[in-house]
Amino acid sequence: MQPWKRKLRMGMVGGGQGAFIGGVHRTAAALDGQIELVAGCFSRDPENTRQTGAQLYLDPARCYDSYEEMATAEAKLPADQRIDFVSVVTPNNSHFAIAQTFLKAGFHVVCEKPMTFNLEEADQLCQLVEQTNLVFALMHNYTGHPLVRHARNLFQNNEMGTVRKVVVEYLQDFLMVPHEKLGHKQVIWRVDPTQAGVGGTLGDVGTHCVNLLEYVTGDPITELCADKSTFLPDRVLDEDVNVLLRFASGGKGVLTISQVATGEENGLRLRVYGSEGAVLWGQEEPNKLDLLRYGQPRQTLTRGRGEFLSESASACTRIPAGHPEGYLEAFATIYCGITEAIRAHLDGQPLKTEQYNFPTVYDGRRGLQFITQAVESCAQGSIWMPMT
Repeated sequence: MQPWKRKLRMGMVGGGQGAFIGGVHRTAAALDGQIELVAGCFSRDPENTRQTGAQLYLDPARCYDSYEEMATAEAKLPADQRIDFVSVVTPNNSHFAIAQTFLKAGFHVVCEKPMTFNLEEADQLCQLVEQTNLVFALMHNYTGHPLVRHARNLFQNNEMGTVRKVVVEYLQDFLMVPHEKLGHKQVIWRVDPTQAGVGGTLGDVGTHCVNLLEYVTGDPITELCADKSTFLPDRVLDEDVNVLLRFASGGKGVLTISQVATGEENGLRLRVYGSEGAVLWGQEEPNKLDLLRYGQPRQTLTRGRGEFLSESASACTRIPAGHPEGYLEAFATIYCGITEAIRAHLDGQPLKTEQYNFPTVYDGRRGLQFITQAVESCAQGSIWMPMT
């Protein structure tokens, strides 16, 4: 059967009982009817994997005790039965080994962020993706929002002029309480440097900020100067970070992130001020984009109004104006791009990386570069560090 005549077959590593993001991936991947989950190793605990597989109505024979066993066994299955790709939704320290194993076994990979544990692993993964020529997608889901894509289109078409000022923030109160001492599974690994890496909040939400602002503006960060803080006792990794930014265009920026910002829920907000206009977007109200121009009234653009939006925004809009779309749909839009790329590959006409409509392995490396340089800036007394 030709690849466009069937759903793509998805495997998953991670996302078992007590996990959060795995369920989001499964829901999003299924949303547009292009993907079906058929196999998984959902936990390091085989019993957890079996329970998760049973709840998902999977064949018990394709619920594996280890990701190594899964990659080997799936590769041995006939081409019309094996998985087409795997989604990796485990803690940071295991991403590289899992992605490497499946790439070497011939499978396309979708990976959660941060992509790897450190920059060295990110470099190795870039090389492996280039060698295998397989699809590798990084799940920076916020780039899947229609109005984020419209904002990007405005800058691509030079309608906003040259970037002068960027303010990006991601504020939560997720770590206000020492949940790790209370056995909260989602917090335990995030505050543990042996699992999360050298960046805490830097990796968890800071990488989203960098990816979002560079995606929208197309203007790369060239230097940064960071200051990080940890407030709760017994924690090692950063909980709150402020970063000054310099851009290739000559513009300047401020990135501020915190997971101890009292009362904040998921406050990802981006403001970009160019020489010809400005855009303001917030994740908690993703169906609106404020457009500002000098001497003119502020405009508020809304999702679903195709006559006023770019083709890129309309292409990832599923329902009419006034019906909210949000977090899950943005994830699903990324999966739609991944599906397109994998189908092209199966059809013998793989897309070039620059044609991908989703974050790539190079975006993953960029995130690790940001974490590394921000931590080093802080270690040296908040000095300027290169991002080139």
